[in-house]
Amino acid sequence: MPSHSETRHLRHTADQMYALVADVARYPQFLPWTAAARIRSLTPQANGSQVMEADLVISFKVFRERFGSRVVLWPEARRIETEYLDGPFQHMRSNWAFREAEGGCEVSFDVDFAFKNRLLQSAADLFFYEAMKRIVRAFEQRAADLYG
Repeated sequence: MPSHSETRHLRHTADQMYALVADVARYPQFLPWTAAARIRSLTPQANGSQVMEADLVISFKVFRERFGSRVVLWPEARRIETEYLDGPFQHMRSNWAFREAEGGCEVSFDVDFAFKNRLLQSAADLFFYEAMKRIVRAFEQRAADLYG
């Protein structure tokens, strides 16, 4: 099962980066292989978090798959936790954390997943690390486009 974790220092604020990653509906505008996004629901919780249920359509060559996830947004803590609901995965989990740092912020990200379909999993295994690099670069470029 592929997994990836990294921490980057960016020149943007933690609030800016949190807002960028939390804006799931705009992912198709800049995120590679993301063909569509739909927010099913966004529900404020008593503990200050918000729970979003969202669908993403991922398209790569002949593969086109929709998956649903539950995204827990923690604006005060600047954390985002995502877990798989339905679609082509056996499991999927990702976490983001944003912390103010000298000259900008520190962004930590980790993800792990496995596809149910062996063919999809084999394809993912082949390009996973390059795909993660492209996705991270896409978020960085989006931040530069939005915040200068």
